[in-house]
Amino acid sequence: VGVRLVPALAEEGSRQVLRQLRVDWPSGPGGSALPDAVSSLKRALGRAPCAAACELGPGTATLPEDVICKVRLKSFVEQQGLVGYDPNLDVLLVTEGKLQSVAELQQAVLQCLVSNPASLPASCFPDIIPFCQGSCCSIVHVVSCEEEFQQQQLDLLWRILDPGPHTALQKHLVCGPVKVTNPSSPIGADQYFQLRKHQMYEASVMKYGELAQDEAWTEVIDTLTVAAIRFEMLSTAHRSQITLDLEDSSISTKGTKSGAFVMYNCARLATLFDTYQRAVERGTYPPLPPASELNFSCLREEGEWLLLFNYLLPFHEVLQQAAQLPTPTKGIRITANTETVCKFLIQLSMDFSSYYNRVHVLGEPFPHLFDQMFARLRLLGAVRDVFHRALATLHLPPLSQI
Repeated sequence: VGVRLVPALAEEGSRQVLRQLRVDWPSGPGGSALPDAVSSLKRALGRAPCAAACELGPGTATLPEDVICKVRLKSFVEQQGLVGYDPNLDVLLVTEGKLQSVAELQQAVLQCLVSNPASLPASCFPDIIPFCQGSCCSIVHVVSCEEEFQQQQLDLLWRILDPGPHTALQKHLVCGPVKVTNPSSPIGADQYFQLRKHQMYEASVMKYGELAQDEAWTEVIDTLTVAAIRFEMLSTAHRSQITLDLEDSSISTKGTKSGAFVMYNCARLATLFDTYQRAVERGTYPPLPPASELNFSCLREEGEWLLLFNYLLPFHEVLQQAAQLPTPTKGIRITANTETVCKFLIQLSMDFSSYYNRVHVLGEPFPHLFDQMFARLRLLGAVRDVFHRALATLHLPPLSQI
């Protein structure tokens, strides 16, 4: 989501949007250590065999003042036998800014290794995700397709200046472009977020009537907005282009393809179990017995077995498919199946909604009906757990009511 929304992550307004979206997208490290690291890289640059002074030939235009030297990336790629880099990579003019970027990469990896090897560092350069494997880090450059060439330059410059084990484990996850249909004017990340939030509020008013301006409703609208944007961004494979429709009709609490629809069905389950628990406290229904005491042969509806076989049983495999970052033997690109969980949740919401609209789970409080009610509650309790766990992979909290 961060890469899709914010091509220029240095912009403070964009960072604010990421905080609103609850995206933990770290900022680059600063402090006194960075100049020392840049100085160290300059010394390494002087020793690098593929680096050379920038000598101007006859008729050559004047080089920018901040150019330190040039590095022959193409010959380095050939010497190292590296595969998958852009064939147009040739000579790189090294500037102070590029060395600072490499220094930030180094510090991010160092912090990953030293401070907390089990998780991402708190201050990491914004276009990489280091994750630890044993005593070194694998680096995933998360980059938009427009900036892929420049990021490969940094990758190779880092390999040249810091030939350690972690720089050899660099991979690139490239995200496709984000386009807007018929934009009246250029729209930035902040305007996009505020537009979706306003649309979600208006759609909620249409469905539920005038909303009270209290913290509870504000939190619900914020969560629905975040869910809508996350699903809008992540339901498409990261390599593909996303086309955003910014019209009011594109955001709805009723649309079956949206994050709001998923959150709505999650809330329906919460309401169901809350209603049952209050009925138990009043003595209307007995408490839910352990699963080992239930008669699941009472589940005869086709929708019940569809929920079991299409969602509960394969959920583990869905998570595995979504979480794997396969490292190919050759090349530098990798693929993350970020769309898998979104599509799974949307389809689950559609099938659960269809079942829930047909079946009356909490029936009359007659003992001869309790076996079927208990079996259905256990089944839907498992469905609720799947909703919560799948939403957690998207860093979305389940809504208890709408």
